[in-house]
Amino acid sequence: MNASHPHAVSGNTIAELIASGAQALTQAQVAFGHGTATAEDEAAWLVLWKLGLPLDSELTPGAPDSVSNQPVTQSSQAQVATLFEERIRTRKPAAYLTNEAWLVGVPFYIDERSIVPRSFIAELLADGSIDDWLSDQTTQVLDLCTGNGSLACLAAMAYPEVQVTGADLSPDALAVARINVDKHGLQERVRLLESNGMTQVPGPWDLVLCNPPYVNADSMRKLPAEYLAEPELALAGGEDGMDFIRQLLADLPSRLNKDAVVILEIGNEKPFFEAAFPDLPVFWLDTSSGDEQVLLITEETLRQWSEGHTAGLKL
Repeated sequence: MNASHPHAVSGNTIAELIASGAQALTQAQVAFGHGTATAEDEAAWLVLWKLGLPLDSELTPGAPDSVSNQPVTQSSQAQVATLFEERIRTRKPAAYLTNEAWLVGVPFYIDERSIVPRSFIAELLADGSIDDWLSDQTTQVLDLCTGNGSLACLAAMAYPEVQVTGADLSPDALAVARINVDKHGLQERVRLLESNGMTQVPGPWDLVLCNPPYVNADSMRKLPAEYLAEPELALAGGEDGMDFIRQLLADLPSRLNKDAVVILEIGNEKPFFEAAFPDLPVFWLDTSSGDEQVLLITEETLRQWSEGHTAGLKL
């Protein structure tokens, strides 16, 4: 099968449509990773969304309130089939087709102007994993590379007493972030700024969240089409993926309050991070994807590391 002749998705019930859709996605060899990890999960998402049903609808056959055997009209079947055809033909992430992405149960608007939100930092904000690291005086939070603003919004939700700044180099991404800040009624607590790295956000900050462009050049060349549908600016991190992070760690020490904390996501680039910063002590945080995706650096550690490097340069 190829994308120009997609498998016809059909079925008289929700369960049949999901099964047929999953088979079509599998045969088309589409790539996942933008909110779902399997063909079954993505098929369920697309079917439920197109039918206007909650994405957390019960799908287990025989379970109370299960919608799995609910009949679907021929008109709705045709609409579902068309959606799957578009997903397979365009290779766009499903979130761009539905204009909706969910993080820790919270819905966010998304379109092609911004990377599809999928940061594991969202989990850490939602489950309180970093709370013990934060100073009692934490009031100023920066979400750098905010994209569609999802982490900035989640930080404001997690910590009602803080002020959050979402910063991004892309005016297009900030326009999407504005939609989400307004959608969640956070206009008074989340401000959005255009900034190239830390240039326009001098702080000082108590908590910095950053899910930067970190994909190395070799991985960029091998990305599936779904990832190429996203803004390259949000993904490409240079030859070893560490270009943005090098500048960030150089800039941060003078922009942090005492006892501040930095939460940095680096995806699958841990070997490149450790090669680039071999003498920087960091704490790796547990997420649903393991403990090699997100790291924490304290202000004291970063300051001492920076001073050591400065002293080394002067020798």
